[in-house]
Order: sequence, then C-alpha cells, then structure tokens
Amino acid sequence: MRVWFLTHRLPYAPNRGDRIRAYHMLRWLHRRADVDLLSLVHDDDEERAAAGMSARATSVHTGMVPRWRNRLASLITLPTRRPLTLSLLDAPALRIALQTLRQQSPPDVILAYCSSMAAYAMNPALEGIPVVLDMVDVDSEKWRSLAQEGPRYLRPIYAREARTLRVFEERAVKAARTTIGINERESQALRQLVPGADIVTIGNGVAFDSFAPLSDHAGPATGVVFCGVMDYPPNEAAALRLIREIWPLVLAQRPDAALWLVGTGPTERVRSQAAGESSIHVTGKVPDVRPFLWRSAVAATPLTTARGVQNKVLEALAAGLPVVVSPVVAEGLPTSVQPGVVVADSDRAFADAICRLLALTSSERHRIAAAADLKALSWDRQLEPLWDILTAAAASGRRKSA
Repeated sequence: MRVWFLTHRLPYAPNRGDRIRAYHMLRWLHRRADVDLLSLVHDDDEERAAAGMSARATSVHTGMVPRWRNRLASLITLPTRRPLTLSLLDAPALRIALQTLRQQSPPDVILAYCSSMAAYAMNPALEGIPVVLDMVDVDSEKWRSLAQEGPRYLRPIYAREARTLRVFEERAVKAARTTIGINERESQALRQLVPGADIVTIGNGVAFDSFAPLSDHAGPATGVVFCGVMDYPPNEAAALRLIREIWPLVLAQRPDAALWLVGTGPTERVRSQAAGESSIHVTGKVPDVRPFLWRSAVAATPLTTARGVQNKVLEALAAGLPVVVSPVVAEGLPTSVQPGVVVADSDRAFADAICRLLALTSSERHRIAAAADLKALSWDRQLEPLWDILTAAAASGRRKSA
C-alpha cells in the first residue's frame, strides 16, 4: 500500500509537541507501507533536516512556507470567511509537489495530519483519492478558548478564527473516510461537529524507555521544570502565570527552589518577567529536554488553554517526575496516568502542591510518578488501529463528498 503523509511541520526531530506524534506515526507507517512524506517547512533548519530523511520515508517532498507573503495574505483574508490558519500555512511549492507526485506515484490513501493539511488533501488535483484525517486537536475549540482567555486586543481575531475554522473543519471531516481524535474529549467534539461521521480515537504514546532516568537523584532536588515551545500562546501564558503568580508563592515556602523554563522561542515577555528573579532560568532551545527533566524534582503544567494530550506530562512522568497540572490539562490525560499527577485549580493550590512534592524524598517522588501506567501507552500499541483505518479507506477507492 502507498500512503501519502501530509504534515504541517517536518516530523523530525521529535523535539516539540507538534512533531512528536507525527514523527512516531511516520516511523510506524514506514515499517508497513510505502510512505511519501509531503511536509511544510518553516525555516532553513527544517529544510536541511528534510534532506537527511531519506531513510525515514520512501520519498520526502517539502514546501517552504513564505512567512511574510502569508502574513500579508492573512491581512487581506481578514474581511473574508477564510481561516487565517490556511492563509498562514499556504505553500505554493507543496501544492506543485502534490500535483507532480500524483502523476508519478499516486497513493492508495492520504493521511493528513491536523486540519491545516486537510486543505492540501482536498486539493482538486487529488480528486478521488480517499483521505484519513488525523485531526489531533479540534483547533477551533482552542481558538474559542483563547478568545475568552487570551490578551484582550487579540480576542476578536481569535473569535473570528474559531468561527471560520469550525466551518472548514466540518467540511474536512465530511470529506474524510475516517477522522481521528487524540482523546475522547476531542473525538466527542468532532462527533458533535459532524454527527454520523466515522470518528476514532487514537491517543498519544510515549517512548518511556528513552526517558527513564539513568539513576536516582544524588541529593535533595529542588528544581521545578516546565517544558514547551514558549512562543506558542498557551505555553507563553502558562510560563507567565508560573513566573508572576505561582512562583512567588513557592519561594515564600521554599526559597531554595529553582524554576526551569525549557523550550524554544521564549518571548520577550517571558524573558523580561524572569529577568528579575535569580531562581528562574529560561533556557531557550535545547538539544534534548531529558537532562533538564532528570535533574529536576517536579514538573509543572499550569496551562489554562489546552487541547488533546500534553506530551510534556507523559514525558515528565516517564522521567520519574510527579507532575502538577491544571484541571484543563488533567481532562485530556489518559486515565492510566492520572495517579502520577496532582491537579491544582488555583495559583495557591498549584504552589502548595509543588512545595509538598519538593518536601518528599527522591524515592517518594519517583513512586508517585511510577504509579502512572505508561507501558499501556507505547507508540506501537497506541497506533495499532491506524493500519485497519488506512487499509479500509484505501479499499473504498474514493473520497467522500464534503
């Protein structure tokens, strides 16, 4: 079987949330089928990484996203009903690659990763080819939440994106043979969006063996870690909440504590807010987050807007850290991992939970993290239903009408 895998970001290296799931999907598929990867790339680093991926797919085709052109196009789009997401992720080079490859190596089925790639899968040049859509998160719901909780001056833009993207998501789900949600919350939102659609849940996994700590902490660790792409609005808001609201409450009880904000793209707001406090460390991009997890005692995930499954929680648990999470993060977690997390519904509760965990011994913290059943979340086990979904779509031999 020949599968086209369409991704909105090159699925390598698996060092950020929007790459991890796609990376493991590609790895899993390439062992079973001929996979042509067609991916957007956003900078020269991604383009160079794509050149070295010949062993990871049957073929690799990329399209550079013209950032400034697309920003201008998005301004022109504002008075229309077109989602800004589609304008910002438009890549003419990838559209050309799709048309060329259709003539050379037509696929049996297209697997489109995220709603933004559904637009490419629905290209008229691909008429008749069945599509499976891995929606991952229902992005319109994320924008709806940001319209309520984001910066006031951006809320009208976020509300517009929620409305327009929801209309597009409905079209995309209707066009797909099967649509995949990352957990039951996302799948239920898709069922409400398109009643009667074939909706299946395939959760995220975790490569727990690679995150297992090499040894126990040698001494009483006092580090608290938050990992994420820091210029992603929900992560930026969570980092600012940690710095401004939660961390002063932690220091009042534990003046020896240290906060590590680990991840690419820290914004000027995050850096400036952290600059005045010597106990807060903003790393920027790092080659590997695992050393920061291994030398910390507790992980914190205080997001107020979250969809899907937070990889950062699964990875912290695999590294032996108990995790303090907000209720909205807890809602998206598999039941099997919830014994390893503490849910805190306010800044005070968040700070108190961090301090309680810091007061434990390393062995006690590891026992809490180990209560999460991660072995049930291996990527091979999680992705097992995908093969039947793709083969059934390919056997149908046609795309559904939107």
